[in-house]
Amino acid sequence: MFPYYGDVAMMKAAISSVLAQTDRDFRLTVVDDGYPDDSLPAYFAELVASDDRIVYLKNEKNLGANGNYRKCVSLIEHEYVVIMGADDLMKPNYLATVRKAFENPEVDIVQPGIEVIDENGRVYLPLVDRIKKSMRRALVGSSSAALVEGEPLAANLIDGNWLYFPSVAWRSSAVKKHNFRQGYDVVQDLALALDVIMDGGKLFVTDTVCFQYRRHRESDSSVRALDGRRFVEERRFFDEKAAEFTALKWTTAARSARLHATSRLNAASLIPKVVSKKMWPGLAVLAKHVVRP
Repeated sequence: MFPYYGDVAMMKAAISSVLAQTDRDFRLTVVDDGYPDDSLPAYFAELVASDDRIVYLKNEKNLGANGNYRKCVSLIEHEYVVIMGADDLMKPNYLATVRKAFENPEVDIVQPGIEVIDENGRVYLPLVDRIKKSMRRALVGSSSAALVEGEPLAANLIDGNWLYFPSVAWRSSAVKKHNFRQGYDVVQDLALALDVIMDGGKLFVTDTVCFQYRRHRESDSSVRALDGRRFVEERRFFDEKAAEFTALKWTTAARSARLHATSRLNAASLIPKVVSKKMWPGLAVLAKHVVRP
């Protein structure tokens, strides 16, 4: 599934990376949320005509990220699904890697190895991704592959979400059962993963690098962070998860959700940038998030 709204050149590169897979047994469904570019109708028409594995749909009105993801879920027809980012890149071995992981019938989610690339396609490792690596290592240690589940996994992801959503492959039945929670635009991927995990789902982690995740310096989530919207949403989400974990008697996970330490540190790290831009309403939101008891 390929929900699309954004840079045209990056979208075309992403689609080309899907079509270059060594595992040829797939369907690519593009769900266009109405990106305004006059060249797109001809491009997609030619794409569909050239390959019968490709389906192209255009929304009658813009649904936004959450709405378009939910529409993608409603269109899933096959046993496994990837909801890919429109600016990320699959390496040629991606589908073969995740398909092999699903040979274990217990697996519901697969997180393969990734590289982080910038807007120019250069591989790099910013601080946030070094932290993600350390959080992942805290759960699985030095293992090159591991099957993890339950409260330890939930608590670890709440402490610091190290999943790279566009690279994650899912058992379709789990995604369709839970879907993306409405009202979330920043943490919707973590919400879905935790819903699957709380329902007994298991995550397979492999170090096999097969995906390039693009991190933009001024992404939507970054802008939302600077004006505070990201942290308002995260705060609501953590409160919700704390209550749900408590109901499951997952006390460690509930404590992690209440503390949301990594999220608060992230907000603190952005304060100098917010001050330099004189975004005073955002500063108030960030400060409140940081010092919240």
